[in-house]
Amino acid sequence: MRNNRILVADDEESIRWVLSKALTQQGFTVDLAASGAEAERLFRQQDYFLAILDIKMPDRSGLDLLSRFHEERPATLVIIVTAETTMKNAVEAMKRGAFDYLTKPFDLDLLDAAILKARKAGEMSGEVYRLREELKEHYHLDRTLIGRSQPMQEVFKVVGKVAASGVTVLITGESGTGKELVARAIHFNSPRLGKPFLALNCAAIPRELLESELFGFEKGAFTGAVERKIGKFEQAAGGTLFLDEIGDMPLELQAKLLRVLQEREITRMGGNVAIPVDVRILAATNQDLPEKVRSRAFREDLYYRLNVVPIILPPLRNRTQDIPALVAFFLRNCRERFGLSVQDCTPEAMELLTAHDWPGNVRELENLIQRAALLSSAAFLTPADFPSLLKEETAAGANGDSLENLVARKLETSLLKMDFRAIDNLHEIVLRQVERPLIRLVLEKNRGNQVRAAEILGINRNTLRKKIQDLEIEIKKAR
Repeated sequence: MRNNRILVADDEESIRWVLSKALTQQGFTVDLAASGAEAERLFRQQDYFLAILDIKMPDRSGLDLLSRFHEERPATLVIIVTAETTMKNAVEAMKRGAFDYLTKPFDLDLLDAAILKARKAGEMSGEVYRLREELKEHYHLDRTLIGRSQPMQEVFKVVGKVAASGVTVLITGESGTGKELVARAIHFNSPRLGKPFLALNCAAIPRELLESELFGFEKGAFTGAVERKIGKFEQAAGGTLFLDEIGDMPLELQAKLLRVLQEREITRMGGNVAIPVDVRILAATNQDLPEKVRSRAFREDLYYRLNVVPIILPPLRNRTQDIPALVAFFLRNCRERFGLSVQDCTPEAMELLTAHDWPGNVRELENLIQRAALLSSAAFLTPADFPSLLKEETAAGANGDSLENLVARKLETSLLKMDFRAIDNLHEIVLRQVERPLIRLVLEKNRGNQVRAAEILGINRNTLRKKIQDLEIEIKKAR
């Protein structure tokens, strides 16, 4: 409901009477205060969309009230009125956050125009606030970054800590792990929400065009530069610039990026004027930047400037316990986007998905789920909906190897893809991935009977119960 309440504070009774009558006729609810103290008391009791304050009152200045009101409730707009026509008062009022400034005696038409302008500004401000809250909700960590696993929980903690600050963040991880999603989560949970978020893939743009994309150029800077172009740094003013695949940036541009990080200013190509920029830099790479620094393919000083806060995204094979939640998320998106009715995967299909190595990480999983959902007419996806994964499993079994050899070959393939700099609990990771399907299969074969399952596994029932809880194994009740 629209707020129509206005506070009028003036020590002249005639001014209060005139304003009250004029504003009431226009449909506003008006509260009157003859002193600063009374105005402050009313302000704390009611929610006003506008306050009209006289500068000179017996007990305190309207300018002081303005400062206090603006600090406590910035959504309330303030119009300052005064009999003194000094520039000093006008400048001071606007500096302290006044929406408008009128001098006595003023025409009521001028006041009407100022109130109409305030009403529009208030509605626009409210709409911006609503949009900001919607964006916050849409890009809340739980909605964009999926994962209950320990590695992802660590990522969430770091994102939560750095989002509100302006520090530079370097996000590393294999292709498809969701580096841009992390960058967006940082931006949309920061004070820069509502300002631009621009992403630039340094590997996708030819090196001769990358500089103009970043910094822009002046007219006549080179052949074909027929008009000025604004680069990404200026386009992202007040917001965030995400530099993906930063490891592919040419050395000469690395030096210019370093200068931007140090000086917070850019110079367009062909120009000689330094332009201040207020932009937060987030960078990402799937490359080994320390190794590139050692081989002099990446500047060491730039690396340390970018790596203020590092975020290392784990590959999907190191957090397979998140696959069911990711599958549910992608299927929900399919239902919303394409109007599909597919609900979930069968346990057998989920087991197939969990056993895969996922060299393409979350992006590969998303594409596979989307393809299967679009082609399937059933409510539940089965292993038959994932023929490429079935082919892998069949090929592995056709060799007639022992279980130990199959596990050894699978481990060898997985270990070759692992980033050992980001792993310090390999035994726990491998053990967890073997234990989960083993316990789940034994429970299924025994129709959920934990006593019998514990006997077959050769462990205590309490130990089995704890493992079921820790490994997040769903028990299907026997019919």
